[in-house]
Amino acid sequence: MPTAKPRTYDPVKVRAALTGQLDAISAAVRDLDDGQLARPTRLGEWRVRELVAHLGMVASWVPLHLHDPLPPRAPITPLYWASQTRTAAAVIDATAVELVVEQFAGDAAQVSGELDRQIGELWKALDGPEGREPGRVIPMRFGPMPLADFLVTRLVETVVHADDLADALGLAEFPHDRFALASAARLLADAFAAQAPGGAVELRVPPYAVVQAVEGPRHTRGTPPNVVETDPLTWVRLATGRVAWASVLDVALSASGERSDLSGYLPVLG
Repeated sequence: MPTAKPRTYDPVKVRAALTGQLDAISAAVRDLDDGQLARPTRLGEWRVRELVAHLGMVASWVPLHLHDPLPPRAPITPLYWASQTRTAAAVIDATAVELVVEQFAGDAAQVSGELDRQIGELWKALDGPEGREPGRVIPMRFGPMPLADFLVTRLVETVVHADDLADALGLAEFPHDRFALASAARLLADAFAAQAPGGAVELRVPPYAVVQAVEGPRHTRGTPPNVVETDPLTWVRLATGRVAWASVLDVALSASGERSDLSGYLPVLG
């Protein structure tokens, strides 16, 4: 069976989308008051304050680690990153708690100011000589990664956690950057196909992604016997464990065929 060519992402579009996504997050955080910072989230014991602290970490990783020595191993891919995120859950949780104590313990204005500072440091790093260097590689939790690929993972993080923020605040929707949402949906669909290889099920996330996955008879022509279709944001929520399969089935998700129940393969991202 031929191996699918890895998807590529235009670095210029990634940078523009990350700018749009972080600008929207910054604006949302700027409007928070102290009471909203104390609201619970769907992320275990995290309050909105811990969620904002984690978003600060998402933005600050590049400026903090751009000059760190690289581990002696081959660079990893965004798909490998997706497969490893669950292994870092405890560390990420502890880091968010530490950041609240060290940098995000103030009032709402101070919290917003700290997030804006960290976002500003990201742009300074990316606009500097090392950030603009073609083929630049940066260390991250699971190994070295090309900076251009690492920024794609930041699109996933900012889409997922902006949606967490909207949920905690009771917002009907969040103004996601279109390319950021598309990139998150595509990467998570590709990661699902890599983690559940096969051709028995066709997953459709219009208008951004179509992948075949799950071991079994491969579809070659005509209408696939097993089809799952949903919108991009519902797919992101399913793939990251934010919603359960049963809760969206026949509401925001259609699944036909005896192999179309994908609940046993989810979440894709921890």
